[in-house]
Amino acid sequence: MVKAEIVKRPRDASFWITFSPAFSWLAFFYLIPLLLLLVYAFLHHDYVRVVRTFTLENFIEIFSNPGYRNTLFRTFRIATLVTLINAIIALPAAYFIALYTGRFKNIAMILLLLPLWSSYLVRIFAWRIILGYNGVLNSFLTQFHFLQEPTTLFLYNQFSMTLTLCYIWLPFMALPLIGAFERLPKRLLEAAADLGASGWIALRRVILPLILPGLLAGGLSVFSLTIGDYITPLMVGGAGDILAGNIVASQFGVADNWPLGAAFATVLLIILFFLMSFLSKKGALENL
Repeated sequence: MVKAEIVKRPRDASFWITFSPAFSWLAFFYLIPLLLLLVYAFLHHDYVRVVRTFTLENFIEIFSNPGYRNTLFRTFRIATLVTLINAIIALPAAYFIALYTGRFKNIAMILLLLPLWSSYLVRIFAWRIILGYNGVLNSFLTQFHFLQEPTTLFLYNQFSMTLTLCYIWLPFMALPLIGAFERLPKRLLEAAADLGASGWIALRRVILPLILPGLLAGGLSVFSLTIGDYITPLMVGGAGDILAGNIVASQFGVADNWPLGAAFATVLLIILFFLMSFLSKKGALENL
């Protein structure tokens, strides 16, 4: 027994020495701010001050106010649409890059990641230049007489907001898919072809089940990034096209209603938590 205790003590000490810095970093920069956010979500706001009385009124207001409910539905609808569009675009691109670029693969990866090396705002302003009244698209359409005069239909609406979000978050969908395609056993594709499976059957029964964790990982990244975005709706969205992130930012900013902003952020975090818990069972988090 004495020998067992003597052997066990150094192991426990080394474990805590190794574990403590990581836990302290996680607690200070993540758990404590998250706990403060959760506490504020249950506090009461009285004009310009926060009353330290626990209440559910912030959550009741979010789900009873039609404006807040519509913003939540709009946020999830646009996030889902952006995720689906990016998946449709990224699937063939990732398949080609992973399996057919050969020695040019590094160049293809650089081209894919190139937008990420520029500023987030620069990418948004680039789409304003393309879609604006005097932008590239209107100039092209009027030059070739598809339009008699420039139109304002391309900018400051949900179309321009969705298009810009798709462009900004596309690499986050493509990268996990490229990894999933690289791990795809080519022998299975050859076996499916030898057994007479058509391209559609091979895609549905062989490829998609094997790359599903990568697809879910990319989808989770794009969905969560879109939900939290509040700059793109301000820059290219319409006046009534704000997302949930805009409400959180305004409540912590000009509205100065931190409890309501914290409650809104908590609702988003809870939904994302359940979504991540579900997708983790499908192996999506292992591909992030």
